[in-house]
Amino acid sequence: MTTYLILHGYQNRRPPGHWQHWLAGELRERGHEVRYPQLPEPEAPVLDAWLAALEEHGGRPAEGEFVVLAHSLSVLLWLRAGARRPDADRVLLVAPPSPPVTASIPGIAAFADGLDLTETGLDARLVYGDGDPYAPEGADVHYGDPLGLDRDFVPGGAHLSPDSGYGEWPSLLKWCEDPAVRIGAR
Repeated sequence: MTTYLILHGYQNRRPPGHWQHWLAGELRERGHEVRYPQLPEPEAPVLDAWLAALEEHGGRPAEGEFVVLAHSLSVLLWLRAGARRPDADRVLLVAPPSPPVTASIPGIAAFADGLDLTETGLDARLVYGDGDPYAPEGADVHYGDPLGLDRDFVPGGAHLSPDSGYGEWPSLLKWCEDPAVRIGAR
């Protein structure tokens, strides 16, 4: 059995129309353990509270594979956790906001403050779309290139959220079951 930790982003209360909500249900139906916690105060997130929630829900299971899927602001949470990051077998970083955009939003600016994007050896895959208003330069510029991440580009994906049509996302589900699968458009 695989355990999945799904981490949402800013202002996200885990709505049913979001790909994360859909994915959690699909994975549970297949018999996997899914942790999909509501992070504290998503409209006014506090970095330390989100780090504490990551520690609370990110414990590695005694057996099986452990996979983390982080979307949007929780990508920065994952990167900011550093040595406090849970030990994961696979990590998927989806549509992170650029540091300049994050720094320009007072409610989440602390997530970008002091963000180290020079870390080497980070074993993760980046999934991003073009036209993302939260990463207008492209997530590859701020994350993929500097961190040397494997990446999947989704043409027309924007922020890979319900607003850009990402509720059901079959290729992402296929990746969960087989890490060799490349993630594409819905």
